[in-house]
Amino acid sequence: MNLIITCARHLEPETSEEISKILEEFGDPEPQITITSMSGILTAKTKLDPVQVVRKIKEMILDEPWSIRYCLRIIPMQKFVDTDIEKIDEAVTELSGAISEEETYRIAIEKRNSQMSSQEMIKKIAQKIKNKVSLENPDKTIQVEILGGKTGVSVLSKGDILSLEKTKRSLSD
Repeated sequence: MNLIITCARHLEPETSEEISKILEEFGDPEPQITITSMSGILTAKTKLDPVQVVRKIKEMILDEPWSIRYCLRIIPMQKFVDTDIEKIDEAVTELSGAISEEETYRIAIEKRNSQMSSQEMIKKIAQKIKNKVSLENPDKTIQVEILGGKTGVSVLSKGDILSLEKTKRSLSD
């Protein structure tokens, strides 16, 4: 899995079809889309670069705002591991090389179907990263998405997560 897609509840089949068509258009004829047991959440595995997919979808929306109807947020994931604090920490350590010395960062944790402590996880991850923290305007975000027993981890730049609402709002500004 390298994309997490959110949609309105009960529109998972339509969202699955929509993201499948988009990925096909971009050059992945056989993306694997999974409707999770959590309402409004799908995952996708594509052979395409997930960050590039999100950027291309944003361009699509800017050209044709009506072209995306069901996907609300699309979050690129660079690594998926079991939901275990040690494995998550290892994944973040592997990916943290994407943060250069002068860049600031923040850790964003989104939990679904998990009792894991966000504070504990943030402390563990932050111990290893010597960069300055910026909660308001970070250069990079360490995105941790917990979906029950699986967790996606990414180090993302500003704008690497697609929020349909924010993208469409930027059109009217």
